[in-house]
Amino acid sequence: MAAGRASLVAVSVRCVLKNTLLAKTTLGLPNIGSITKRASSILSQPIEDSITTNTPSSSFSGPLEHYNSLIQNGLLQEDQQQRAVLQELDRLQKKLKGYSNHPGSFFSKLLSRQKPPKGCYIYGDVGTGKTMLMDMFYSHVEIANKKRVHFHGFMLDVHKRIHRLKQSMPKRKAGKMAKAYDPIAPVAEEISEEASLLCFDEFQVTDIADAMILKQLFENLFINGVVVIATSNRPPDDLYKNGLQRVNFVPFIAVLKEYCQTLRLDSGIDYRRRNRPAAGKLFYLSSEDNIQETLDKLFDEMAFKQNDITRPRSLKVHGRTVTLSKACGTIADCTFEELCDRPLGASDYLEISTVFDTVFIRDIPLLTLNKKTQARRFITLIDAFYDHKPGLTFLQVRVVLQAEVPLEELFVNEGHHDDESHILIDDLGLKRDAASSLSIFTGEEEVFAFQRTVSRLTEMQTEEYWAEGDRSAS
Repeated sequence: MAAGRASLVAVSVRCVLKNTLLAKTTLGLPNIGSITKRASSILSQPIEDSITTNTPSSSFSGPLEHYNSLIQNGLLQEDQQQRAVLQELDRLQKKLKGYSNHPGSFFSKLLSRQKPPKGCYIYGDVGTGKTMLMDMFYSHVEIANKKRVHFHGFMLDVHKRIHRLKQSMPKRKAGKMAKAYDPIAPVAEEISEEASLLCFDEFQVTDIADAMILKQLFENLFINGVVVIATSNRPPDDLYKNGLQRVNFVPFIAVLKEYCQTLRLDSGIDYRRRNRPAAGKLFYLSSEDNIQETLDKLFDEMAFKQNDITRPRSLKVHGRTVTLSKACGTIADCTFEELCDRPLGASDYLEISTVFDTVFIRDIPLLTLNKKTQARRFITLIDAFYDHKPGLTFLQVRVVLQAEVPLEELFVNEGHHDDESHILIDDLGLKRDAASSLSIFTGEEEVFAFQRTVSRLTEMQTEEYWAEGDRSAS
């Protein structure tokens, strides 16, 4: 392959994961050892993920030309809806060439600040290629300061910045009222200094703490000239649907529509679930004979190749210690209870993603309404494993699952509210009937998000995903 195309090979591989009809040869289900060997040969190639560089490949003038090349080479199939979205992103890529939201001098800032073009908000069903198209756009856009982040991780960072600024304020003197301080605008200013372009994957709002600050945060980002590209499973009007105090969130939707063009990508095809070579058996039912012994043997086979002993591992996350009871090298053997029954969140799962490339998750129960909290954590866990990009380099985490029921049946919107929900309803002073329509209590958001989780877990069982997830050769 020509040197000029090397920087885009990783994106091409990612595209294959997202939206390909892979080689049509019939392959038997390989064992884990053969996949690991194949992974080593694939990952030993000197490929740099193009998302880590601001220099686009000289082989393509933009994402649309890149897309056409992938189709011509048989790596992608033609999808008119993807093409329509990519045409808009291609136009935006050309408009953004050399764009900056912070000119050098104070006078140039006053006199010659460029008017930013509208961003794009891309929404549609799971597995239709939204992330693939955004990543192709990102790899070609020529901007000095750009960031591509998972939206949940971005909001975690925003809250950390808010906390830091509040902590830096002078302490209130005894007997005197503290002056009101709003850290949102300064946080937006900080972020604006760091990035002229922000690309968000999985833009969703489920947390009331996020919902209440989004309008002010993004209004300041847009005023400061930041261009936003986002992917989501929901149209803008359905964000934070039936959320608590949604009336205070709705003005954000108008701001988003003012600064971002809304693009729908909904071909009705989940490309992650197309027939693709499987990476051996990675999903087990609890009812299978000798299931624990089977998983123990699989773990031992993989651990044998690690330069480590099997032992508990403790991870430091923001001053807290998260202990996993069984791990060896880059492999962790966990139970669902260990990962999702404890009060863990995205930052904990991201740290696990950094340390481990393979995670066993045993004893996953049927997730009903009375396990909404655990279901939310499981959704967040799989998002972190699937979309983990430290330094904007793709480092997926591979999973081996053992569950009570088949993957498609894991979450059902049945059962009763748990005690935690009843306590919250009472604390908020809500009537039970009034609370029944709020998404925080109905499980609607979990059902919606779980479609994405099932789609991602399906892809995570393919040979390509498993091969890319091996870090031993990196």
